[in-house]
Amino acid sequence: MATFEQQTERVVEALFLDLLGDDESDCRSLETDSAAALSAPEPVWVARDPPTQFDPVIVASRLRRMGDQCNMDFERVSSEALVEVLKGKMEKFGAAVDALSRSWHDQNPELVYERAFLCVSVKLLIHIAKKVPAMVRPSHLTEVINGNSRVRNYIEACGGWVRM
Repeated sequence: MATFEQQTERVVEALFLDLLGDDESDCRSLETDSAAALSAPEPVWVARDPPTQFDPVIVASRLRRMGDQCNMDFERVSSEALVEVLKGKMEKFGAAVDALSRSWHDQNPELVYERAFLCVSVKLLIHIAKKVPAMVRPSHLTEVINGNSRVRNYIEACGGWVRM
């Protein structure tokens, strides 16, 4: 079994392949995987059992969908760290994600900080990857997730990446 850090790295790499890949036919989507699972002739009790196999592509698809839930317009948000990131200072990526997550969580108290953090980090990464793809590395997101103990504890409390 891979460590949390190794699983995070694999999930982020799958997300990057999805974001930056040219051939979308190689990438499975959550919808495709879910549809296949729903159409499989399995007993109902098996369908309700929690997933047991770690598939970074499915987790990456879920993360991307979480990022899609973030409705922030990064060009209009006031954050010193975000301004630095948008200028190319990726070492400020973690600080920008944290500040934006706290702001979004404050505006939407029903959204837990850790989930806001994941949504914002993916959305910001996608935003930067579209604007300046050469600036973004998988390690930026991997380090931000692995380096935030609250987010790590949240993911582990949910059952790990398998159940995210």
